[in-house]
Amino acid sequence: MASLTTMVSVAGASFAASFVEAVEALTIVLAVGVARGWRPALTGAAAALAALALTVAVLGPLMGLTPIRALQGVVGVLMLLFGLRWLRKAVLRSIGIVARRDEDAAFQRETRELMEAARREAKGLDWAAGLTSFKAVLLEGIEVVFIVIAVGAARGLMGLASAGALAACAAVAAIGAAVHRPLARVPENALKFVVGVMLSAFGLFWTGEGLGVEWPGGDAAILAFAAMFLLVGAALVALLRPRAAEPA
Repeated sequence: MASLTTMVSVAGASFAASFVEAVEALTIVLAVGVARGWRPALTGAAAALAALALTVAVLGPLMGLTPIRALQGVVGVLMLLFGLRWLRKAVLRSIGIVARRDEDAAFQRETRELMEAARREAKGLDWAAGLTSFKAVLLEGIEVVFIVIAVGAARGLMGLASAGALAACAAVAAIGAAVHRPLARVPENALKFVVGVMLSAFGLFWTGEGLGVEWPGGDAAILAFAAMFLLVGAALVALLRPRAAEPA
């Protein structure tokens, strides 16, 4: 039976990561809907969601056939690499080396490009618009699927991880349907920073378990690892931001 710490961490990591990816997908779907019509936008998004559901349905049972120790080791390494990648990007955005993602700017750019393409194409079923929506949802959704499987499989909490992801996607979809605008005010970089910390902590913990390490405190060690990655990330931002601000 998983501890309360693990259950909360799994649900939180799945929700936060899925929320970020859903916001990015929503921006593209809204741009397609405004520029080319809501029918191809929603059809493409629905097709992508169906493909993702099929992927989860196929991969989920396979996880149960894998020895738990091997699964923890492989998933742990992948999660550690994935989490450090998110954390690195969040740090670089925080110090200004990499530009922060602007959902309003991305929305305007995608809308402009889609409208220009519409003028060049003949009338008929808008396959290009539907494909744009499909690709956006599918690509962002693949990352969500990976995170759900990664954080849920190693502790047998696939249902909890899936519920966190579904709740995040439903929240973003509901807000998008209500306001019909990209969610520009979402602190996306802060969320990515938090997700990077959580995934890195899970990855380190499960990599050790896969190698047979008995962590002091059991599942509570995840919180210690999260604090460690958070402190290191915050220290890097504090140290590198002044240097990044200096003129070349």
